[in-house]
Amino acid sequence: MASERRLARLETVLRHRQPDLTVVMENIHDPHNVSAMLRSCDAAGVLEAQLLYNIDAFPKIGKKSSASAGKWVERRKFKSVSDCYEQLHSEGFLIYATRLDDRARSLYDLDLTRKVAFVFGNEHRGVSDEAAQEADGIIQIPMLGMIQSLNVSVACAIVLYEVLRQRLKNGDYAATKFPTHEFERLFEKWKKK
Repeated sequence: MASERRLARLETVLRHRQPDLTVVMENIHDPHNVSAMLRSCDAAGVLEAQLLYNIDAFPKIGKKSSASAGKWVERRKFKSVSDCYEQLHSEGFLIYATRLDDRARSLYDLDLTRKVAFVFGNEHRGVSDEAAQEADGIIQIPMLGMIQSLNVSVACAIVLYEVLRQRLKNGDYAATKFPTHEFERLFEKWKKK
């Protein structure tokens, strides 16, 4: 019985995964932030996150702080902005860098039902100039207080939940976005986790 419930849960969660939504973590320093971002990715249905580390080392992901989200969110590693962006563009992603910038558009003014990738930068440096310049657009979360930035994992959660809100309204979670063969391949992989 427990096995049947587990398989049903795996199938339901996998059906809701959004292969057309991803997060790029650019040199995120604190592994707790990486883990918290992976938790938000899992909760919002992100299939795969991109780890872009060209200054800092790739992080070790703690099971405790990620609540095992690292097990359910696949990760792809890149060592340069150009390699990461080239790959995402070749897959049809529109890339938005999150940054305080005069050119930035409000998160709430975008159609996030499209195939999108969001770049979140280092806790101290933010998104690099290169990552911002090469992105298809710059976005920001509107803020009305004295402090002009949020913790990177909080910002990630806010962005992903706006995507989730728009996609729920659009019916994007109602049916799987995977071709049958890909769904079956992933389901077999998940059953072994």
